[in-house]
Amino acid sequence: MVTRPIADLAELSPHFVSDPYPVYARLRAEGPVHHVRAPDGEELWLVVGYEACRTAFTDPRLSRDWMKSGDITQIVNTDQDQPALAHMLMSDPPDHTRLRRLVAREFTPRRIEALAPRVQQITDELLDSMTSAEERRADLVASFAFPLPMTVICELLGVPGMDRDAFRGWSNEMVARTSAEAEAQAYQETTAYLRELIAAKRRDPGEDLLSAMIHAVDEGGDRLSPDELIGMSVLLLIAGHETTVNLIGNGMRALFAHPDQLAALRADFSLLDGAIEEMLRYDGPVEACTDRLALADVEMEGVTIPAGSTVLIAMADADRDPGRFKDPDRFDIRRDARGHIAFGHGLHYCLGAPLARLEGRIAIRGLLERFPDMALDAEVADLPWMPGMLIRGVRKLPVRW
Repeated sequence: MVTRPIADLAELSPHFVSDPYPVYARLRAEGPVHHVRAPDGEELWLVVGYEACRTAFTDPRLSRDWMKSGDITQIVNTDQDQPALAHMLMSDPPDHTRLRRLVAREFTPRRIEALAPRVQQITDELLDSMTSAEERRADLVASFAFPLPMTVICELLGVPGMDRDAFRGWSNEMVARTSAEAEAQAYQETTAYLRELIAAKRRDPGEDLLSAMIHAVDEGGDRLSPDELIGMSVLLLIAGHETTVNLIGNGMRALFAHPDQLAALRADFSLLDGAIEEMLRYDGPVEACTDRLALADVEMEGVTIPAGSTVLIAMADADRDPGRFKDPDRFDIRRDARGHIAFGHGLHYCLGAPLARLEGRIAIRGLLERFPDMALDAEVADLPWMPGMLIRGVRKLPVRW
């Protein structure tokens, strides 16, 4: 058995949060599994490298069902029976299979593609608003990258427009907490709000996804329980916008940092689909998977992850593995980036990936067409990064045009 001292990620690089890739590459060179201390002080086990990450994603001993098999307070500041966590991303088969089946019909490629005109309309309205700014400056996150996917997912679910800023605050605490108390409050307030919204939809259903989920019954008569309705709503609201916010933000940062690639894309939008995949591979919106729980001792390449441990799968490193992608630290929109795992792998592969890709394509093209001279309006070193190892992105992205 291989034993190594615990690796403190922040000590390995003071810039780990803004640029974790050199640290991951250093760890990968030593092996695929490491006992680490995260920047927030949490001790966990980290899997790096493309093949090891794909293997870990499909290992049934690495569970997502903390509610049944572990202590939820080990990873989240809330109660063990929190309804906001009663969703498919926090479950294993057969529960996961059942929950995914009940909502998957709403995310077919045909249904997602049918959203394109509305996504384009929202994009154009946001770009019109930016264009009207006399100072020709904006925070791209606040003025565009956040409101676009948040408006889309809230309209899809049937969340009133006036409540969307509140959801942004709750979501931020759930994916990148500022304190244990703030995270706990976010879960409590989200759950209370959704109970009332679901009750209103029961009384007066609409054409939205939440109404459909309330009344959805499969062939066997199965339907979502009250807690599962809350949990699935939370999952769809958070996953339905956080990924796209940071796909847009990280993608534009990559283009700003590589003027040749930016010029090539502006000159030929037939490169757009490939550019979106390269943005996802090169600097995707999810750095590491949501926490896994080792149900038993798990041995990988001679290293044993003890039962009961928290495990993270470093998707960001997998997509920079030279064993899978040639010259992986080079941003190249003409690269064949297929095979990346920016949306995960296996049974928890992101259900909303087609929606994120659709929004990303429309958003990036809209920005480049409307603002041909848009540039970063801040020093890269001064950008405020999201804390934690789940969501990768900046809280603000100042731009000028």
